[in-house]
Amino acid sequence: MDDYKKQQILILFSNWMQVTEVKESKQTLILSGFLKPGETADTVRIKAKHLAPKIRHSRDGYTDIFTVQFQRTVFGIPRINLLLFIATIFTTLFAGALMEGANPLENPALILQGIPFSVTLLLILGVHETGHFLLARKHHVDATLPYFLPAPTIIGTFGAFIKMRSPVRRRRALVEIGAAGPVAGFLVAVPALFIGLSLSTITPKLAETGVQLGESILMKIATALIYPGLSDQMDIMLHPVAFAAWIGMLVTMLNLLPIGQLDGGHIAYALLGKWYKKIAWGALGAILILSIFSINWLVWAVLVYFLTRMKHPPILDEYAPVTSYEKTIGIVALLIFMLTFIPIPFKF
Repeated sequence: MDDYKKQQILILFSNWMQVTEVKESKQTLILSGFLKPGETADTVRIKAKHLAPKIRHSRDGYTDIFTVQFQRTVFGIPRINLLLFIATIFTTLFAGALMEGANPLENPALILQGIPFSVTLLLILGVHETGHFLLARKHHVDATLPYFLPAPTIIGTFGAFIKMRSPVRRRRALVEIGAAGPVAGFLVAVPALFIGLSLSTITPKLAETGVQLGESILMKIATALIYPGLSDQMDIMLHPVAFAAWIGMLVTMLNLLPIGQLDGGHIAYALLGKWYKKIAWGALGAILILSIFSINWLVWAVLVYFLTRMKHPPILDEYAPVTSYEKTIGIVALLIFMLTFIPIPFKF
């Protein structure tokens, strides 16, 4: 069992009971002891339900025994995380192969043509979530490994996420955990964008048909540097690596919106305090205005509202002064948001 996970469980259970003995067996932890006054087995199970799939209670005389059973793992990785990741590899490979004009259904070997797109996109998403995970570990916040979401879409995935199973109590921790993902993912997406653009093809601009990708400030800068003097009559046929980088930057931008428990919501709540609600509702209003020009924003607004309810859990030092270090992290996140912001992501 992961020593870090074991330590987190012992710390949490010590709030509810006096632990006298700890036994470990594969993916199971058995804690024996005495419940503190006012605590019952049911209340402890409710408080600890986020720790593991199964938590059972029994008694041996006057001793309370809690059995905490975890997910089965493969090389220390929960099986569900590993299976979802493997499935996402195949779906993104399939999507990447289709972008190259190959049909893996006719010839399964052609799925390998999707490697450039799949590797780039999964690297950006994986580094993004790993950033969150490592900073959560730094601040002793119990967090899962990334869950990748395979999907039958043009990019083969709905993204990835980690779940924080214990609350974040301090501002610095919230700011660092919230910003770590977008910053880490951005640092991978930028070189991928430049590499992908250099591999892309310049073609004469045709009549606007199909789906047109929107441009961010960073996209315009990269295009100007790699293809200076590009004529308005010419267009860029993005290489799969460049398209994966574009998707990665879009995901970064959406996550940095200062709403609810999005990455930007964490940062905004930590830094803005009482102003957070006004900023969050203002951001949602801005998204609804943008939906006039692109239906994509309306879909995202609905998802964000119903998934986050615009709320954010409190922190202990909410009213303490914000440090210059924390402000710097907020400014960096804001700059990344501005560089990756796309007013109209898709044009049909």
